[in-house]
Amino acid sequence: MAMKIRLARGGSKKRPFYRVVAADSRMPRDGRFIEKLGTYNPLLPKDSEERVKLDMERVQYWLDQGAQPTDRVARFLEASGTIAKQERANPKKGEPGQKAKDRAEEKAAKAAEAAEAPAED
Repeated sequence: MAMKIRLARGGSKKRPFYRVVAADSRMPRDGRFIEKLGTYNPLLPKDSEERVKLDMERVQYWLDQGAQPTDRVARFLEASGTIAKQERANPKKGEPGQKAKDRAEEKAAKAAEAAEAPAED
């Protein structure tokens, strides 16, 4: 059985609340799970201790059993120091789009023209 440690969504519309659960990877996101390991409330401020609560002993047990955390849960575990931090490389994400590049080129060209104009006087 392929186990995952993942989020199961709860809460009402536009008021998300998540349970961190150990579940079979074939089950639906909000469906059957084996054990509740903690909670995640994204509406709380990032520095709040109540934002992410995990039972670290049980999380470690499931990791030892071979459960794979999802990306978001892995970030929680990295922040708590349970698992080693992984490098995530997405070099194109921080790169501006084509229109933004064109605007920057136009702005640089106008600035160059403005700098040359007073020098000729």
